[in-house]
Amino acid sequence: MDDTLAIPIDGPVVGHYETELRTVDEALFQILPLDVAQQYRAVPMSCEPDILVIAVAEDQDIHFRGRLELIINRQVVVHWIASGIIADALEYWSARLDQLQGMTEELGLGLVRENGDDAIFQSLEDTNDKSLGPIVRLINTIITTGLQKRASDIHIEAFEHSVSVKYRVDGALFLAMSDLDQSHHGALISRLKIMAELDIAEKRVPQDGRFKLRLNKRDIDFRLSILPSLHGENAVIRILDNNTARTESTPLSLDVLGMSPVQQKVFEKAIREPYGIVLMTGPTGSGKTTTLYTALTEINSGEVKIITIEDPVEYNLSGITQIPVNLKKGLTFAVGLRSILRHDPDKILVGEIRDGETANIAIQSALTGHLVFSSVHANGAMDVLARLQNMGVDPESCLSALNCVVAQRLLRLNCPKCKVLVEYDKQYLQELGLDLAVIKDVVFYRGKGCEHCNNSGYFGRAMVCEIVEFNQSVQQAILEGGTVLEALNCAVLADDMSLRQSSLNRVYAGDTTLEEVNRVTFVD
Repeated sequence: MDDTLAIPIDGPVVGHYETELRTVDEALFQILPLDVAQQYRAVPMSCEPDILVIAVAEDQDIHFRGRLELIINRQVVVHWIASGIIADALEYWSARLDQLQGMTEELGLGLVRENGDDAIFQSLEDTNDKSLGPIVRLINTIITTGLQKRASDIHIEAFEHSVSVKYRVDGALFLAMSDLDQSHHGALISRLKIMAELDIAEKRVPQDGRFKLRLNKRDIDFRLSILPSLHGENAVIRILDNNTARTESTPLSLDVLGMSPVQQKVFEKAIREPYGIVLMTGPTGSGKTTTLYTALTEINSGEVKIITIEDPVEYNLSGITQIPVNLKKGLTFAVGLRSILRHDPDKILVGEIRDGETANIAIQSALTGHLVFSSVHANGAMDVLARLQNMGVDPESCLSALNCVVAQRLLRLNCPKCKVLVEYDKQYLQELGLDLAVIKDVVFYRGKGCEHCNNSGYFGRAMVCEIVEFNQSVQQAILEGGTVLEALNCAVLADDMSLRQSSLNRVYAGDTTLEEVNRVTFVD
């Protein structure tokens, strides 16, 4: 017992250990399991790489230490404590660890399998293949950490000697962890394929699937895309988390979107028209769906029937009929839209126009008395017509049906915790086309990076947009036999504010940086 420390049992010391044994790191019970601790009447106190310091009841058999060291495979250093204090501490930790275990099971990440009208919940840890255990835990950690960091996508990329895991947060990628060894790549991708019910034997062609996980009693949808590359398959997991996109404290409202007062007035007028098309455009992840849902929420008075067809349904909207696309069953946007028209809708949302058939049905619906909302992938508001024309849509019919087109982007905002003043070189400002006389009193800010923003300098995003209104002048030009170009010239840019100017206004307000504006918009 030359390496043990005898502790005198008196009032102050007893009180000290009574508190200390209840505040040790609960992770120590992974080294000394609770059942073993109860058997030997011992409580772990601290540990080093090969040494565990424990508190043991003073009446314990002195030969127990050798047996305990064999069980935990570590050297044990003993503090002898009154048996009553050890008993109280073990009782506390027994209740505490039972509670933590219950919370872990309740909050644990689990796979939700659809089984007809029922959903079967399966813990991610439930696997008969013990060799997959570490991979399952790795996926669990990657996904839960991504949710905590507000990631919209998780990228898993294969290289010659490593596997890289990255999160896309606020539109920018950053490493989630140190690179993994290439030897883990196959098991990682195979497990993701199993979760999304894809073919694990097929490794030469792209595959797309989806899965649903349950965390903290809420279901979260994920879309998985697998793409073969030179050194193995890459995976991108899109996170569709309603809780991140919309909370009770930030309801869907035009007032919080970020439009200028004039833009908001034009947009509100367009979405309250009795018929026509309201189109959103922008790259993937630019907030088009959120803006469309906000528009539906604004006009959902209960006196009109609103039906949506989406891929997938991202938010659940009360009082609105929402239909998810199901390609496996043949329910495409075009097929669903045809059926929707037979259900006497007043307003229709088509999640995305991807092909000429869907576009033509949407335009015909608008021309026959329905208000249609949808999105198209294009770089700007004026590029929408060319995009639809490439799909085989008659541009004159399209112009006659359009109410307005909103082109939008999401700008990263300066982190409020580390925002500092910054000065730009005058030549740099002139190269960006800025009038130095106009911006002479502008104060620029930039986040320098902190723990709150993952050292990026940015936290959160806000919408910037341009809105082109297709008014009566456009339709009149078409009726008078004018060309498409002449009709387009009659369209009105709301508030005379282009996407670039809308973004620069955010800079002048101190919300973001010029570098961020240059990342998402072109110099005029």
